Amino acid sequence: MFYEPKDGHGLPHNPFNAIVTPRPIAWVSTRGADVRDNLAPYSFFNAVAYVPPQVMFASTSSKEDRGDTKDSMANIRETGVFCINVVAYAARDVMNASSAVWGRDVDEFSQSGAAKAECATIACPRVATAPASLECRVTQIVRLIGEANFTVFGEVTGVHMRDDCIKEGMFDVLSFQPLARLGYRDYARVDNTFSLTRPTED
Repeated sequence: MFYEPKDGHGLPHNPFNAIVTPRPIAWVSTRGADVRDNLAPYSFFNAVAYVPPQVMFASTSSKEDRGDTKDSMANIRETGVFCINVVAYAARDVMNASSAVWGRDVDEFSQSGAAKAECATIACPRVATAPASLECRVTQIVRLIGEANFTVFGEVTGVHMRDDCIKEGMFDVLSFQPLARLGYRDYARVDNTFSLTRPTED
């Protein structure tokens, strides 16, 4: 089939999210100017540069007590910092619990049972048990077309890695099986990898 998004797809559910998969999950932790902490997962996320290391994630909806966005984005606007926490398969239920919509005064760490620790280079919490956490300072916030679509770019200023996730000098994803977002209500975990060597020019 073919469809133009402006005309609709005619299917029971939007296939777009299922087409662009798998997507890594940014478990974003923030702290507002009012010193209230927030934790929420975002599946429009990726690394975008090596030197200096930079990441991005997008927020695509809003809630009544935050105007044109959600708690994470509102906190980032206020403080200019955020932390990206990697989601392990073992943390799937805690991550999912943190995705519920609560008021701006609710601490999702407490509600979901996620363990909290302080970041080292920014005034922000992180998930203490995450396989890795990336402390970030905002470089730019880009308003996208659409009512509540924003993309945040940040420079990574600090990297936490769990010691048990480092094997033979490398960050070993199989040691914790990263969770990935598929379409609809579906997720996947990375439990198998293989290597390819890039071809060289003659």
